[in-house]
Amino acid sequence: MPNSPCKADGLVAIPLELLAPAQGPEQLSMALHFGANSVYLAAPHWGMRAGARNFAEDELRAAVAQAHAAGASVHLTLNVVMDDSDIAALPAFLERMDAWGIDAAIVSDLGAMALVRKHAPHVALHVSTQASIMNARAAEEYVRLGARRIVLAREMTLAQMAALKRNLTSEVELEAFAHGSLCMAYSGRCLLSSQMMGLHRSASKGACAQPCRWEWQLVESRTPERPVPLVVDERGSYLLSSNDLCLLEHLEELREAGIDAIKVEGRSKGSYYTACVTNAYRHVLDGEPADAWLSELDAVSHRPYSTGFLFGSPMQNPGHVDYTRERRMVGVVTGCERGSDGWLVQVLCRNKAQTGSMLQVLSPKMPVRELLLEDDLVRNGETYHLHIPWPLDPLDVLCAKA
Repeated sequence: MPNSPCKADGLVAIPLELLAPAQGPEQLSMALHFGANSVYLAAPHWGMRAGARNFAEDELRAAVAQAHAAGASVHLTLNVVMDDSDIAALPAFLERMDAWGIDAAIVSDLGAMALVRKHAPHVALHVSTQASIMNARAAEEYVRLGARRIVLAREMTLAQMAALKRNLTSEVELEAFAHGSLCMAYSGRCLLSSQMMGLHRSASKGACAQPCRWEWQLVESRTPERPVPLVVDERGSYLLSSNDLCLLEHLEELREAGIDAIKVEGRSKGSYYTACVTNAYRHVLDGEPADAWLSELDAVSHRPYSTGFLFGSPMQNPGHVDYTRERRMVGVVTGCERGSDGWLVQVLCRNKAQTGSMLQVLSPKMPVRELLLEDDLVRNGETYHLHIPWPLDPLDVLCAKA
C-alpha cells in the first residue's frame, strides 16, 4: 500500500493528458471517476480489441454524454487493417459518430482517414500507433492529411521522441503509451496469430490469440521426441513474450521530450485495472512522488514491468508467462449516508471477502486507506451495507489481498 499524501499546495503537477482505456460502460465510469482526462473505446467493429466488451451504438451516445459531463473527451478506435468491406461500412457509421459528438477517431488506414474527414468533419483525426510513426517527416505528412495528433510507435526511445518533436514544423499533438502490455511485433503488426489460428484470429483485425505468450520449444525434424526449450526456467520457454510497460517514474521526462498525452493500454482489462492504474497515474501527474504509487501498480494483474524501448533495448523476455497480482476487487461503492456512529456505505459485491479481512479503499485524490471488514461479503452481484469511519463516493473501490 502506498504511503502517499493527498494532493496539497506546493505539489507541482505534470501537464500531460491522461488517456485511459474503457472496455465497456463500467470501465468508462471507473476511468472518469479516477481522473482520466480522456478515454478511448470502440464500437463492435473496426477496433483493435475485438474480444473486448466494447460499446453498442446507443451506449456510445451515452458514453459521450457521460464523459463530456465529467469534462473528459472520447476517442474512438477505428484502427484495424481495413479491407474493402470494412471501408464500405464506415461512411454511415461515421456520420452517426459525428452527430454523437465523438471528439477524436484513432485511425491508421489512409482510406479510413479520408472517410473521417468527409463524413465526420467535427471529429479530430488521431493517427494510431499501428502506423508506426517514428520520424517528423512522416508525422508532417499525416498532418497534411488532416491529423491533429500522432500516437507514436511504441518502439521509440525517449531521445527519438525528443528529436521528432524538435524537427516538427507544425503544431501537432504527440501521444505515447506509458503503461500496459507490449507486443513482440512492430507496433502490434503481427501475422503469427492468423498464421497459427486462421484469419479469424488476425491480430490486424483485433482478434489476436497471443501465441507469443505460449511456451515455445525448438524441435529438430529427425528427433521430434526431444524438444528443447529456447530459454529455460522451471516453467518453460517464453522467447517471444514481452514484459509490460510502466513509465510512472518517467512522466516528467516524457513531458520534457514534447509528449502531450500519455496512454494506458488495457481495453481488454477489467474495472479494477482501469481504476487502479488510472488512479496511480493521476496522483503522480498531480504532483505526488512516483515511488509512493509504484506499489499500487503491482496490485493489478501484470507481467514484470520494464521501461520498454524508452531508454534503448527493452527487457523482452520475463522468463515466465504467468501474470502476477497482489489484490483483487471485492466491492464497488454504490451509495453512502451518514449514520449515528459513522457512515453507512452500500457496496456491490464483486468477490467474496470474510469478516476480519483487511481491505484497501481506492478513492480519487485520496491516499489508499485500510479498512477492517466487519461483515462478510458473500455473493457476487448482491448489495451489502458496511459501517465505516469516513464517507465514500459511488464508484470508490474496495479491494483485498489476492
